[in-house]
Amino acid sequence: MEITAQPKVSPAAATFNLRIMTGLVGILLASLIAGLNEHVTDIAMPDVQGAMSISHDEGSWLTTLYEATQVAAMAFAPWFSATLSLRRFTLSVTAAFMLLGVLCPFASNLHQLYLLRALQGLFGGCLPPMLMSVALRFLPPGIKLYGLGAYALTATFGPNLGTPLAVLWTEYVGWRWAFWQVVPVCLLAMSAVYWGIPQDPLRLERFRQFNWRGVLLGFPAIASLVIVLEQGTRLGWLDSPFIGRMLALGLVSMTLFMVNEWFHPLPFFKVQQLARRNLTFSLITLGGVLVILVAVPGIPAAYLAEVQGYRPLQIAPLALYVALGQLLALPLVSSLCNLNRVDCRWVLAVGLGLIALTCYLGSAMTSDWIRNNFYGLQMLQILAQPMAVIPLLMLATNGLPSIEGPSASAWFNTVKGMAAVVGTGVLEGVTTMREHFHSHTLVDRLGGRSLWLAQQHEGLTRLAGQIRAQALVLASADLYRVMAFITLTLIIFIPLMATRVYPPRPVKDA
Repeated sequence: MEITAQPKVSPAAATFNLRIMTGLVGILLASLIAGLNEHVTDIAMPDVQGAMSISHDEGSWLTTLYEATQVAAMAFAPWFSATLSLRRFTLSVTAAFMLLGVLCPFASNLHQLYLLRALQGLFGGCLPPMLMSVALRFLPPGIKLYGLGAYALTATFGPNLGTPLAVLWTEYVGWRWAFWQVVPVCLLAMSAVYWGIPQDPLRLERFRQFNWRGVLLGFPAIASLVIVLEQGTRLGWLDSPFIGRMLALGLVSMTLFMVNEWFHPLPFFKVQQLARRNLTFSLITLGGVLVILVAVPGIPAAYLAEVQGYRPLQIAPLALYVALGQLLALPLVSSLCNLNRVDCRWVLAVGLGLIALTCYLGSAMTSDWIRNNFYGLQMLQILAQPMAVIPLLMLATNGLPSIEGPSASAWFNTVKGMAAVVGTGVLEGVTTMREHFHSHTLVDRLGGRSLWLAQQHEGLTRLAGQIRAQALVLASADLYRVMAFITLTLIIFIPLMATRVYPPRPVKDA
């Protein structure tokens, strides 16, 4: 007797129209607010700590727990969205993310707040992968790059908007709105997704091959490494037994996780995809670029706050300047990369070159610099950021079969989330290390003149403050040089690894 194979259930096909466009905007809003929530609450943390009587060390764990679960969730969300349907999954996690944001200010003790923030990070991390998934699935070839440009907003526009929003809530409205800001945006996003995204059938049969070993290995691996990067500087890195144990757990679990993903029939990460030369290059370069894009904007903010005594309200215009510029620069760069005669590899090289130029100019900073001295550097960043991100998305996704979209989304978003954490760790670690080095050097150079200088400056306290300020300026200049070196290294890899790709075009009927 002949047995016929059962057809596989595939996602519903949909023609790109106003409804799909509305759904895409809804997922974009949900993804942006998930990223913004992390940045806004982090920047507003001093106000939150003061209002809830939380110490600095205790408050640092609110950010760490959020980021640990957020980055870990990015690895597994695409699998669950393919199983439970894109629309159903997005609506559910957005609703949960919003509800947890409402509850955070009502936590009765610190441990409840830890739990709420960790859960909110878990659901928030599920949202950015949905944006890439819907762009790859629904957008026609001719405008796919513009959808990827919308995804790039989560890496360029969102982080730069965090400071102005944090200032708005803490200075003019109330610290609770640093948590509650998600509510109106989430409601709007859910309405757009509900109306615009087609409802796919459930694919619960995928749970028969559920990669439970991957979850048990991968989630603690990613979360442990994030905790190490977030808490390493504060706890003294390997001088802390806790950091040593977490690092060992993360590295061992990650190794076993990757081995498991290689052999599992339905993996969260399709490791075999790394055989694609452009995808591997894009992941490596994206990680480097995002480390730079986190560290470089943080330098003027830290300098102006510590040396010049600026308050967040006075620093906010710098970040807002770059954020609003992205709304114009991203579509322009997408249009440029959408031209057949333009090689996106050289757009990438120019973007990285502009970042290197920014770092070179910034390395000349002195203790006399004020906010206006940084506007020229920020102008370069407006062009450099999209020119560095959009070509990487184009290189990675060009020619990628739709069936491999969820796995590629998991790769990209996990690297993106981890790179943001690494960038923060590099910013804190290098600054602290170089600041200590320059402080010791300055004190040694003063030598026997210390007492005389102390008298001239009306006390040791004032002298110590001036030494610390000068050490921070020198450390900031060193950090600019480190970022310039990383950027130039990434440029060298472009002709060695990346191959030419052309903008996606519709397939003509024979």
